[in-house]
Amino acid sequence: MAPEGTAPRAVLACGEVRTCLLPAGQALDSRAAAQLLRLRADERVLVSERPNLYGLSPDTLTGVDCRLPSSNGARVRAVGTVAARAALTEGRVLQTSAYFRVPATGPDHRRPWGQYLVRPGVVEPFGRLPREAVAEGLLDGGRHGELDVGLIADGLQTRLLRHPLLDHRPPLRSRPTRLRWVALPARDGDGPSIERFTLAEDALRTVRLRVPEGVRSADIAGLCDDLALHDWLLTTVVRILDGIRLGPGEPWPRPGPAGDLPVVVGALRPAVDHLLHLWMPRARVSGELAHLWAALEERPGFTRQWLTLVQRVRDQLALHAIPPSYREVEPRP
Repeated sequence: MAPEGTAPRAVLACGEVRTCLLPAGQALDSRAAAQLLRLRADERVLVSERPNLYGLSPDTLTGVDCRLPSSNGARVRAVGTVAARAALTEGRVLQTSAYFRVPATGPDHRRPWGQYLVRPGVVEPFGRLPREAVAEGLLDGGRHGELDVGLIADGLQTRLLRHPLLDHRPPLRSRPTRLRWVALPARDGDGPSIERFTLAEDALRTVRLRVPEGVRSADIAGLCDDLALHDWLLTTVVRILDGIRLGPGEPWPRPGPAGDLPVVVGALRPAVDHLLHLWMPRARVSGELAHLWAALEERPGFTRQWLTLVQRVRDQLALHAIPPSYREVEPRP
């Protein structure tokens, strides 16, 4: 993990991503997405339409002066700024993330704020950083009064969800997820790797990475945003399927409006309309980190599970398109 700009050499990076369905009846187009994500008047929102519609806000900075979490109880005070940003995929899935990097050592006294502001996204410790203890403390979430990067991401999400563009009539029910990550330097000669990916309670995921010198913390955050997006998609579709009674046993509706469709069709159709086309791993991950998806495809097998879920959805829709007189036939002896 190399220096970035005028910042000292970073030996630890950390961040947290909040992912949720945008509470709007219709997906936002590119113009509305740019309006939603305009967090600063002096910088424009980046919008791309290939390979899918994606908007990325400029970074905002939050000043912090507090203790860093540590697994061994070490008291490490740190001062600096945490970078935060928001992204919208296909006008439908909103993500807010906050992240920072930490050098191995810092001054023994507090600098003027101006010196921290010229190093955006850097949090400096007082003295030497106990890297491993702080990394594990950050993944565990810390205690009250310690730096909680998730609160910054959550605050940005809350701000965006109050935007007047949103009518708070989402097309389907879903739950937000959180992904917390730390990145430590790779050993000499090693490439980037995912040491641990954990599904924890309360919709929390944790990721511990190793990255070589030269990888920007913004690129690491981009990888984790991509992972969080696809984990949310998997989690949401699994919950949709778990929440309905699959199979052909429900009564066939009488002819009438769309509201008379079978319960299964009514539950699955929003997933088809709004979620199934969003699966696109690595679409915006930097080249030096994109191959890390290969490890996730091997275990736990993200795309393999996704394709299985998509096929289940399509099979159920196809099954319920068949009138009961054809699908409920008694087998002959």
